[in-house]
Amino acid sequence: MEVKRTSIEGCFEIEPKIIKDKRGYFYESFNKNLFQKKTDVNTEFVQDNQSFSQKGVLRGLHMQTGKYAQAKLVSVLKGKVLDVAVDLRPNSPTFSKIFSSILSEENKKQLFVPRGCAHGFVVLSETALFYYKCDNFYNKESETGIIYNDPQLSIDWQLQDDELIISEKDKMLPSFNEFLEQLKATM
Repeated sequence: MEVKRTSIEGCFEIEPKIIKDKRGYFYESFNKNLFQKKTDVNTEFVQDNQSFSQKGVLRGLHMQTGKYAQAKLVSVLKGKVLDVAVDLRPNSPTFSKIFSSILSEENKKQLFVPRGCAHGFVVLSETALFYYKCDNFYNKESETGIIYNDPQLSIDWQLQDDELIISEKDKMLPSFNEFLEQLKATM
């Protein structure tokens, strides 16, 4: 496993060691001891999720706050996505930084997104099967995020706006500045 630090503190891009032969391939998708040794992150995943989406589906930018904040280890089992993390931790040295990576069934990369970061992805292939491990349970009352097209963040989703398929719920997420105001109100 090769672990690369990203532009966000505590966020890692992970490339597994893939063993291929005439039968196909094998790789270890997660090993707690190796993960901890290479990242210095000691996490216990408690929930696994999958989503299936068609080309253009954009999910995000999502996160949970407070005692229900989640770190995620995300990957793509089928297809290809642009995966995006945004650091929303006010005391982080990389606050407001964005990191994006192509995750696909071909490259088998994973992204570890730490607590306090918003996360989202858009499907670039015809369909995609997305998989993620979470270190905390889902809690509806704790969910929040940032609108995908926030002008201050200016994320390049690699598709035109008219190609994007976005839930009504995600269209209602706050802007970056509105999120900061909400955050200040809770401090």
